[in-house]
Amino acid sequence: MKAIKIGTKIEIYNDTVMTYNELPARSYIVRFEKMAGFYLDEYTDIQVKEDKIYGEHMKKVQKVLRTYEKFERNLGVILSGCKGIGKSMFAKLLSVEAIKGNIPIIVVDQYIPGIASYLETIDQSVMVLFDEFDKTFCDVKPSEGEVEPQAALLSLFDGISQGKKLFVITCNDIRKLNDFFVNRPGRFHYHFRFEYPSADEIRTYLHDKLGKVHYHEIEPIIAFSRKVDLNYDCLRAIAFEVNSGESFHSAIKDLNIINLAQEHYDFTICFENASPMYVRNRNIDFFNNEEISICFAEDDYNEILTVGFWIEDGEYNVKNNCVVIAAEKLRITYDEDYDEEQVRKIKGLTIDHLEIQKVREKNLHYAV
Repeated sequence: MKAIKIGTKIEIYNDTVMTYNELPARSYIVRFEKMAGFYLDEYTDIQVKEDKIYGEHMKKVQKVLRTYEKFERNLGVILSGCKGIGKSMFAKLLSVEAIKGNIPIIVVDQYIPGIASYLETIDQSVMVLFDEFDKTFCDVKPSEGEVEPQAALLSLFDGISQGKKLFVITCNDIRKLNDFFVNRPGRFHYHFRFEYPSADEIRTYLHDKLGKVHYHEIEPIIAFSRKVDLNYDCLRAIAFEVNSGESFHSAIKDLNIINLAQEHYDFTICFENASPMYVRNRNIDFFNNEEISICFAEDDYNEILTVGFWIEDGEYNVKNNCVVIAAEKLRITYDEDYDEEQVRKIKGLTIDHLEIQKVREKNLHYAV
């Protein structure tokens, strides 16, 4: 393989042309012209502008590069998770470190029939980054007679192609990925799942981003984040507004962070003299201005105890990472038509408080 550079354009030729022996270590993007075919164009240098990297990004970046160096075949990495929680940041960090290690970066931002065959012709160690893969490949419907876009890449990811490549794909909706991608460590050795920041991570971030005069806003923001998932994009916007003089309660009304759908929560009614009762995964609107009622069942079937409450009476409990409403602020009623003895038993219990905890996204990795 040879590469010819004309201006910013890099074109791939066979060994009959004397050019670069290998692509120089920088970033490129795949382009296509109807008359000229595929080529690589020089891409804007990938940079990480954050002063501080949160979480274990750098540790995992180094893990990927160590594994890639040890592998004698292609290495695949999936970066999945909701928008704004660190996938692109991780991809940028990995790209920067790869270039330092003399590994060129090839960005693929669109599906073009035949792109897999083109990438196979690149006979050297490169990192191929498919950004927002679920949009660029999963949502594309092939023309009649064409292979489905994801299926067309399988042979590329399988390691049959020339050169040892590091394939990295980012996606928001993992359900859109082909079944031959997920749970296939032969093709994609790593799958890094990016979660919403925890209360401690948010506290650390806000301590770094807010002026000390605004530190009193940190706990209200954390309490809000236990009701609604906040990604780093949201936190960045909130920090900017608060640093500009807005109170958090005022800023959140104007920011593009809105209540589009009801969230799910777990409810626990705690007693002083008995084991708690639970309601799991209940769908409610945490931001309405009406009393909310939750019915608890002693046997997970027959609802005997109803707890009414107002969200504004809740206080965030740092230790238990949940919203707590004291007993005196709860409205308690019982199902008097239920078994008389059981109702008398439940009435004899002393209620201490109600706990409300947001249901987080399911952890996709196994716990061992």
